[in-house]
Amino acid sequence: MLSQFYPPVTGGEEHHVRNLSIALAERGHEVHVGTFQLGAEHPEPDHPAVRVHPLRNTGRHLGALYASADRPLALPVPDPLVTADLRRLTGEIQPDVVHAHNWIVNSYLPIRRRVPAPLVVSLHDYGNVCATKRFMRGDQPCAGPAPRRCLPCVTGHYGPVRGPAIWGAVRTGLPIRNRLIDRFTPVSQAVATASGLATAEVDWEVVPNFVPDRLLQHPVQPRDRDLPRVPYLFFAGDLSAQKGLLTLLRAYERLPADRPPLVVVGRPTPDVPARLPDGVQLHRGWSHERIISGFQHSLAAVLPSEWPDPCPTTVLEAMALGASLVTTHQGGIADMVVAEESALVVQPGDVAALAAALTRITGDTALRTRLRQHARERVLGFLQSTVADRFTTIYAALARKAHHV
Repeated sequence: MLSQFYPPVTGGEEHHVRNLSIALAERGHEVHVGTFQLGAEHPEPDHPAVRVHPLRNTGRHLGALYASADRPLALPVPDPLVTADLRRLTGEIQPDVVHAHNWIVNSYLPIRRRVPAPLVVSLHDYGNVCATKRFMRGDQPCAGPAPRRCLPCVTGHYGPVRGPAIWGAVRTGLPIRNRLIDRFTPVSQAVATASGLATAEVDWEVVPNFVPDRLLQHPVQPRDRDLPRVPYLFFAGDLSAQKGLLTLLRAYERLPADRPPLVVVGRPTPDVPARLPDGVQLHRGWSHERIISGFQHSLAAVLPSEWPDPCPTTVLEAMALGASLVTTHQGGIADMVVAEESALVVQPGDVAALAAALTRITGDTALRTRLRQHARERVLGFLQSTVADRFTTIYAALARKAHHV
């Protein structure tokens, strides 16, 4: 496994790599993880068959090149220190398969032809074609890579010096990645489509993010002390316009005066209005166990994302924990839910449609029960065991093919 970071560094991608590594180890694989060394913050192996190897990286010495010197992200160009360590590491362990996650693969490509192991790359975002990785132009989903769209965007995102350089590296490196990667595994059809995989003459298949199997049997948590004692609606995620928070607040205001409370939990952003509608409770800094309690006791979860979120695990968690769901079909959510079957689906940014959906779900017990039942069936394809089995099959097929060649 190649991942720019690994726990104790926290984030969705880091937890994905850690949990996948453990699941593979439990299936009998010997797993090695190459990840950036970050000073005194040492990666934490969680299984005796998972060995974590810190990699030197230029960012530790040239922090001015990065927006965050304490966590120098992988760039879309080879890092000579990372490449040197990967040359040594692959020579020592002789891997059967190399599985990279996002931009760290660029530091592996210079030695790709020297290592007979097939190369799998998981695309957790849009970084294979988009320098900002978000596939957004302003506050709207992007129509696709083009210099007239990309250059102003990356300049605003990274600055006038780093932005065009990063964009140029993503663009010029694309044909090299397409040639040297044996299998792309985008986390959703949205990522695959935006990345142009269907027309790039590359081998690919969608393999989604996942949630732990235990969430399906997670005992019902005691109702958190900050949750209302009455039925309530629940939102969890970044408190931002792109996550649909502002649309949700406007839709909530349209509900009758006897509407249920709306609990919103997450990381505040400048998008949070100074005044919240009556009935809204805002909380920040909740642990994962408290969020589980929020989903489990809710009347319904409302996750109306307005950006093409590649594969949001929050939606999967709500489904696995038995929350009836109102959402959109943005990004990877379109792979997760079937409208009117496992969730109520509304157009992103449509205040009236969201208000109507909230009215329906709060007033119809049978609807909520049906949505919960179908969601728990649907989420079976997004469990950790299911995804680990799929990767095991992919690895075996590619290894057999490489051996015969």
